[in-house]
Amino acid sequence: MKQDKLPTPPFVTADTVIFTIADDQLKVLLVKRSRSPFAGSWALPGGFVAKNEPTEKAAMRVLKDKAGVGSVYLEQLYTFDAIGRDPRGHVLSVAYFALVDFGKIKFADGKRQEATTFFDVEKLPRLAFDHAKIITYALERLRYKLEYTNAVSNLLPSRFTLSQLQKAYEVILDRKLDKRIFRKKFLALGLIKPAKAKLSGNSHRPAQLFVFTGGEMVELKRFF
Repeated sequence: MKQDKLPTPPFVTADTVIFTIADDQLKVLLVKRSRSPFAGSWALPGGFVAKNEPTEKAAMRVLKDKAGVGSVYLEQLYTFDAIGRDPRGHVLSVAYFALVDFGKIKFADGKRQEATTFFDVEKLPRLAFDHAKIITYALERLRYKLEYTNAVSNLLPSRFTLSQLQKAYEVILDRKLDKRIFRKKFLALGLIKPAKAKLSGNSHRPAQLFVFTGGEMVELKRFF
């Protein structure tokens, strides 16, 4: 019996938005493209999905190969499939977003580091493809996740001060928060506990360090 011939499928890429906090700014990782289209332009770390390769595995592979980044929190974001988004033809992107503490990032080598840079989300260069749209969508998702998960834990060091915690919320939400109200509401969630150590500094009173009570991504019992 003659089998029906399957139509030619579109090409699929896996692209990832990596968020981190550095210099009191929310930043995103971009890679300078070395080949056309958009050679010399900045883009999200991404690449074509190989045969029989899950898109999440492809996303992790690309992050390691092109940005030298691994072992980060990764979540599928959305599938961008607009016709004409790639001048090479019908190419859809399964986009992911990742959250990582800046202190844990290690680029693989000097050459790769030169072509990989973190940019302030408020001061992005002109991007290839529809990657500006992808970043905007990822930022909206991140802001929403702050309300009902402990997602912020992936952006902070293992031990942190309440001031660092509040600053993380402020740079993501892009607005100032009342110190007293923020601390009262967050401590009531039961997500963090005091660490044994304190952070010494120029002040006479060392700052109390805190740790998250759990390492997994969890949903809050009530919205923050």
